[in-house]
Amino acid sequence: MDLEITIPNEVAVMTLPGVAFFPQALLPLHIFETRYRQMLQDALDTHRLFAVAGLDMKRVKNAFEPAYRIATVGVVRACQGREDGTSNLLLQGLARVEFTEIIGEEPYRRMRIRALTSEPGATDEDNVRLRTQLSRLLTTRLRLRGESADGITRFLRGIDDPEVFVDLAAYNLCGDARLKQRLLETLNVHERLGLLSAWARREVEALRLQKKLQGGLADENVTNN
Repeated sequence: MDLEITIPNEVAVMTLPGVAFFPQALLPLHIFETRYRQMLQDALDTHRLFAVAGLDMKRVKNAFEPAYRIATVGVVRACQGREDGTSNLLLQGLARVEFTEIIGEEPYRRMRIRALTSEPGATDEDNVRLRTQLSRLLTTRLRLRGESADGITRFLRGIDDPEVFVDLAAYNLCGDARLKQRLLETLNVHERLGLLSAWARREVEALRLQKKLQGGLADENVTNN
């Protein structure tokens, strides 16, 4: 499992609402539908790969489970079968891909894909600077929300690579599903860092305003202000 993995030209696809799956991210899944049980078994019997795509709600009335065009292929890192035929697994993202053609829908969806490569969009120094600014914004947001640093935030601090940092920060800390999909589709790393930084800055400003309006009172005492 530590050897270099080659992304095939076609993969099975699982479509999930409200999910934007990123390279390097870890996605826990509970597999229970018959089609996905078969998909998982076929993946385990071969390369252990399948893609997870977000559900495009703008097209849901006109197509069957319309997937966003850009998604991520992942590898099954761990899988535990259950007595009822369902499975729990951990999928690790490997690469952004673009869907180019639907090959089939039975017994599960299979699509032809094209692997995508990110571009820096700026000098290494500029991207490292943006990564540092984003890290500070995320730390400030955490503090203003009254939350202590958890495992993921401590883990993120140790990631120097700007692309890996922004992808994992977006996946784990951003609650805006549409923005996350946009970040997934943005191949320019500098632009990706800027988009997430703008979101984090808005979050910080909103939290600071909320604290100011509350006069420093705790949420449960806000009506006393």
